[in-house]
Amino acid sequence: MASTPEMITSKPSAKAGTKSSVFKRMRGQKQLMLMSLPILIYVVIFSYYPIWGWTMAFQNFSPAKQFSEQQWVGFKQFKFLFSDEIFLQVLRNTIGMSLINMVLGFVTAIVFAVLLNEIKNKLYKRTIQTISYLPHFLSWIIVTGIVANTLSVDGGIVNDVLMKLGFINEPVMWLSKPHYFWGIVAGSHIWKEVGWNAIIYLAAITSIDPSLYEAAEIDGANRYKKMMHITLPGIKSIVIILLIMNLGWILEAGFEVQYLLGNGVVVDWSQTIDIFVLKYGLQVGNYSLATAAGIFKTAVSITLIFAANKIAQRFGEDKLI
Repeated sequence: MASTPEMITSKPSAKAGTKSSVFKRMRGQKQLMLMSLPILIYVVIFSYYPIWGWTMAFQNFSPAKQFSEQQWVGFKQFKFLFSDEIFLQVLRNTIGMSLINMVLGFVTAIVFAVLLNEIKNKLYKRTIQTISYLPHFLSWIIVTGIVANTLSVDGGIVNDVLMKLGFINEPVMWLSKPHYFWGIVAGSHIWKEVGWNAIIYLAAITSIDPSLYEAAEIDGANRYKKMMHITLPGIKSIVIILLIMNLGWILEAGFEVQYLLGNGVVVDWSQTIDIFVLKYGLQVGNYSLATAAGIFKTAVSITLIFAANKIAQRFGEDKLI
């Protein structure tokens, strides 16, 4: 069908109408835009402007030289990074601890939220919930101090209890055993964050239609069956969204807990990418190598977020992006 002059001239007018409606909406929300302007400036200054520093990864950077005087070396720092045994060891530690923290963090938070939801006494329920999320507000300095005292050879409660129960004959130096370090880090993260992480699952559980539980009870379903067939499917979408968000932090195994609990005996198992960046960037002075390691971590995180988002879309779940 041939296009008429009226049809041809109507297309630009439609686009012009769309643009005018956008500008009209912006004028109508100018107060909100002005309120968000300081946040936008903050993000640009502290989140986007520092990206300029990534150029150091492609240089033999020297603080004594101007930017125009720096020697450009291309991907030399990245090639050295992935041929360095220390960095590969650090990468193994980071992925291992991060996966353990993520899996155990998800499982414990979901299980805790589901079990807490089954408590009928509101006062007791609120008391348990309050006690569980209070450690979230403690700094890692305090938490690692508590962990170190708990696992201490001299008067540590863990050694005392295990010796009285007959599991060990003499105190164990837990923080000097490399194969225990990842478990100690995971336990510290769970104790600190399980109550806080469970809050969002408890909120999702409250949005489930109570009539589903009533119908299941009429059909003879016990508490276990109601949890498996109503509660867990009801929070499935929240779990998927949080999983997508957490996959982007797969190389964020932590810094404070490993740095504070680590020592020379367990250094091969305690160092993460963040500690590697600190060591080579500030202590050794190799800013280029430290920047290359930071870029690698960011690139992997962004890739995993988009990959997880696509997988969630294919399985018919809600997308985050």
